[in-house]
Amino acid sequence: MKTETYISVDIEADGPIPGPYSMVSFGMAVAGRMTGKVFEPVDPESHTFYAELRPISDDHVPEALAVSGLDRDTLIREGRDPAEAMREAAAWIRETCGTSSPVLAAYPLSYDWMWIYWYFMRFAGTSPFGHSRCVDLKTLYAAKAGVPIGWATKRQMPRHLLSQRPHTHNALDDAIEQAELLQNLMAFGRPPGT
Repeated sequence: MKTETYISVDIEADGPIPGPYSMVSFGMAVAGRMTGKVFEPVDPESHTFYAELRPISDDHVPEALAVSGLDRDTLIREGRDPAEAMREAAAWIRETCGTSSPVLAAYPLSYDWMWIYWYFMRFAGTSPFGHSRCVDLKTLYAAKAGVPIGWATKRQMPRHLLSQRPHTHNALDDAIEQAELLQNLMAFGRPPGT
């Protein structure tokens, strides 16, 4: 039976789109595995990857960079080469997933997917997530709760679904937080024991 490994991904960037601007950091945390219809959560701190990257252009939006708390001059000097980091991340995903298929999970998916997919394609030549193996936690909640996307905000979700971790804008912290949200959403609305 086919198994999927759900990897929560969070990125921080210094602008609105990849290419003209740079992804400055990204974090990944395994949330769990799905075999058939059974989702098995794992401790999201047990399998993680994190990298801070050297900017790829001179353009940046100071307000966007400030969200991450990272220093641009330090990233220029000490940030990892994007090609090296993306190849290492792809190898980590392959090793972590083994024979299972990796699935990227994010909240909201559209932002994190855009960056991580672009960086994998640009710097590693391929994406370990293919072109569409991904799940949007916002949409997942909206579908399970039967609410419009506009109501699928963390502020409007029941508290028992949310992680108790703070949202720090450190990409690894936030990937772990999102992994716990995914675990809770996968159990949300299912009868006990299924």
